[in-house]
Amino acid sequence: MNQGDIPVMNEQAKSGTGNREVLLEVQNLKKYFHVSRGFGRTGKLKAVDDVSFQIFKGETFGLVGESGCGKTTIGRTIARLYKPTAGLIKIGGTDIAHLNQKQLRPFRRKMQVIFQDPYASLNPRMTVGDIVSEPLDIHKIAVGPERQKKIYDLLESVGLTKEHANRFPHEFSGGQRQRIGIARALALEPELIICDEPISALDVSIQAQVINLLEDLQKDKGLTYLFIAHDLSMVQHISHRIGVMYLGHLVELAESRTLYDEPLHPYTQALLSAIPVPDPDETSRRKRIILEGDVPTPIDPPAGCPFVTRCPKASPRCKEERPPMVETRPGHFVACFVVNEKFVTE
Repeated sequence: MNQGDIPVMNEQAKSGTGNREVLLEVQNLKKYFHVSRGFGRTGKLKAVDDVSFQIFKGETFGLVGESGCGKTTIGRTIARLYKPTAGLIKIGGTDIAHLNQKQLRPFRRKMQVIFQDPYASLNPRMTVGDIVSEPLDIHKIAVGPERQKKIYDLLESVGLTKEHANRFPHEFSGGQRQRIGIARALALEPELIICDEPISALDVSIQAQVINLLEDLQKDKGLTYLFIAHDLSMVQHISHRIGVMYLGHLVELAESRTLYDEPLHPYTQALLSAIPVPDPDETSRRKRIILEGDVPTPIDPPAGCPFVTRCPKASPRCKEERPPMVETRPGHFVACFVVNEKFVTE
């Protein structure tokens, strides 16, 4: 998306989403990594390349796509665990994209992260009580009896008990460890929580429990989620709106039900056709879309549309120009020349 296309994305607040308050706004976000290409050569890996979207207060915004498409990089860049190469990251109307660590400190309280791996994200040398209270200590929010009560309240809010506070992470199951990570994310009472594939490392039976917990917490505390995942059926269940990523680009964005019922981008259609259905008759009726070719490298992406090398509908224009995100229907944005031309003619 070019600079001139930003107003198109900003119209989301007026299209199918009412006058809801925008909590997070990402404009033309880029994150490039310098990598070695051998023999002394270097290159730029374009993990996130010119992505724009908004998240409204109190909603769950899902982000899906193949492994390596840039989902996690977006989440980590928004949280400022990575410094963005270019673009704006506005939370509460303030751009935090290029603030230094001291300036970022008050904004750390407004957004927290639930990490993918509950085994690696918890310090094995710290007790659960110390892990959960670490954000409180860093920001000097509670001390003494107040701190202890806060720890117990946080553990109880995620389905654990105060007796768990003196134990170490290795004494818990994967689902319990993720609950500890959620309690830590809640410690500073953030407005936005970035859920970076929080259920992908868990058993299927435990995944539903964690999702239900996140939904209950959202209702009770008015939380806003950026939910990053590759489990498409789970994203559909928890998300209000969904953005589809491909090779560092956002290719489609719509309300959850609309995206699953009427996907417009060829990549989204192929992605959704791969979702397994627990009904043999329905499975036999569905048409599976098999994409040919490999995903291009983000070090040397195609000049035009990022999906052009695998798209069965690609036109000569797709090889030369990158399609902008255009609102084809109220609240439904697609970056595809073929789709957009079809809606213009209709």
